[in-house]
Amino acid sequence: MNEQAQEGGKTIELVIDFSNIPLKPVGKKEIQQLETALIIGTLFRPEIAELLRDPVERATWVDSLAIAASALARSKAGMMVPQIAEELGRTETTIRAHLSGKTKAGKLVAETYDKLKAGELKLSFPFITGLKIGEERVKELEAQLEEARSKNAMLEYQLEEARKRIAELESLINEKEKLISELSEQNKTLLSENQDLKYKLESLTRLIGDLKKLLESAGF
Repeated sequence: MNEQAQEGGKTIELVIDFSNIPLKPVGKKEIQQLETALIIGTLFRPEIAELLRDPVERATWVDSLAIAASALARSKAGMMVPQIAEELGRTETTIRAHLSGKTKAGKLVAETYDKLKAGELKLSFPFITGLKIGEERVKELEAQLEEARSKNAMLEYQLEEARKRIAELESLINEKEKLISELSEQNKTLLSENQDLKYKLESLTRLIGDLKKLLESAGF
């Protein structure tokens, strides 16, 4: 304990209550509640501490964890994999890997959910009141917050661009399907006309043959 804590700080225990977190969320708000609980519950697991020490590893891990938690929360809400993938801006393969526990993040998030379901997910932190957070620490936290906001904005932008691209592709597919349908109808019409011409040609050929026979019999 530092000097400030000894002189005037008072230690209290900060407990995070997960008892009201919906296990089968309904609606966006409840999905976000479950998603947040899964992220927090997983981040503060002892085995995650080492991963968070390395800035590079931390950025990769936090992103993977966020996607895994978001995917599981939406899955528990009854959303299908294609819908989850579209909403989170990830491939269906990635989402399935997280949900099946094939990724480390997906496996840990699933374990956190099981603890939450069993009522075993409890987090408590010693908290010293009356202390001032150091200026450097404040700047560090502000930088991390700004970084998180920037990444979130980028993800939202990428998601919006992906949605626009999907809409464009769907429009293009509809146009091509319409063109194929029109060509198919034209082909049917041409086949019908071809059959008609073939019949007329055969009739004309027979008529010419009959005329030749008639002329021959008349001595021409």
